[in-house]
Amino acid sequence: MDSSTDESPSPSILPTTDPPPDLPLTWPKDGALTADFLRRLTSAFDWSSRNLPASEFPSVLPFPAFNGLVLAASNLLHREPNCVAVDPCGTDGGGSEVVVVGDVHGQLHDVIFLLGDAGFPSERRFFVFNGDYVDRGAWGLETFVLLLAWKIYLPNRVFLLRGNHESKYCTSVYGFEQEVLAKYGDQGKSVYRKCLRCFEELPLASIIAGSVFTAHGGLFRTMPVVSSKRSKGKKGRKVIVNADIKPLALGSLEELSKARRMVLDPPWEGSNLIPGDVLWSDPSASPGLSPNEERGIGLLFGPDCTAEFLKKYHLKLIIRSHEGPDAREKRPGLTGVQEGYSVDHVVEPGKLITLFSAPDYPQFQATEDRYKNKGAYIVLHPPDYATPIFHSFEAIAPRPKANAYYDYENVIDSDEELDLASMSTNSSALGSSS
Repeated sequence: MDSSTDESPSPSILPTTDPPPDLPLTWPKDGALTADFLRRLTSAFDWSSRNLPASEFPSVLPFPAFNGLVLAASNLLHREPNCVAVDPCGTDGGGSEVVVVGDVHGQLHDVIFLLGDAGFPSERRFFVFNGDYVDRGAWGLETFVLLLAWKIYLPNRVFLLRGNHESKYCTSVYGFEQEVLAKYGDQGKSVYRKCLRCFEELPLASIIAGSVFTAHGGLFRTMPVVSSKRSKGKKGRKVIVNADIKPLALGSLEELSKARRMVLDPPWEGSNLIPGDVLWSDPSASPGLSPNEERGIGLLFGPDCTAEFLKKYHLKLIIRSHEGPDAREKRPGLTGVQEGYSVDHVVEPGKLITLFSAPDYPQFQATEDRYKNKGAYIVLHPPDYATPIFHSFEAIAPRPKANAYYDYENVIDSDEELDLASMSTNSSALGSSS
């Protein structure tokens, strides 16, 4: 890590037909990234997205360079806990600001703008990305690789959490798998598998400055306790008795820390319930905790649940993402995310916020009537980090021309009515592959 400087890569996001120098990019022999590497990577991705067909992507980032980068990032992520403690307070009493980013969905040029507008990650500026880096947009691979590079460069300042689209099921339906195959050809299957393995390593949540809980979907249930006893005459064997079905209750941070996150499409049972909830749950305007029947996965949690969680852990904010304008228009009682965010619960201990960072989403739509939403990011300032400052922004226009990598005319807009049987099959198939 080159941490001796606060230097910020400042790539242009203006169209250019001149290829950047030093292509193709190469992975440093010592694995140490620099601000110059980040600058060149960003410029190369921006230029190639505007000037090259997808099939020529290896001329920009050859497989060996991709491989070195994704392995280095995976090794870093693997060492992080399920819920990462982000400590920006510092020892000098000053504290650093923290930028929180929601879904970006492969909208590379908007991500480049966001990084420059917020101020690039540095020793004095932390970033927490709340998942959904890929799918729907045409540049999910570039977006994911760019953020992995930032993680390698500043591992203790950049934190990448997992979203529900960092899964085999979603990427097979919403375009990322086909994008990777189109860009890497014969090596595409290997690149895709390495991305999936990296998805498995992504942490599930963070707590910022002991005050702010962030997770892609939201809150989660406690693990049900199943009663059991030894059966007569069969020493050492147990049978399940009285498997009482108890009402849903909120889970604890301790349970979250013990959850098994390294599964791509968890079967929604047993120890995998918590990752499923964290990635897929949604807030509700009504009180209580209930199954999320609309999605078929995760939970709906009301203001009382938010209040209970905040109070129990002495928190002030929950920041979650997961819902764009397409999903929000179907949700009675909650406001839209046209400005890139929504304050969904205001309770005595604090607030629950939905943050969405992909403007003019989704990139590909079957109708001319677009949502034209803004994206947003949040800046949290010391000393308490409990007062979110919202920054909304428009999409970079015009977007470079690109083909969609999924059938957006026939695939549902938001992640509803999921084919759970297919999800389970996909997860099992990956488990048997290399």
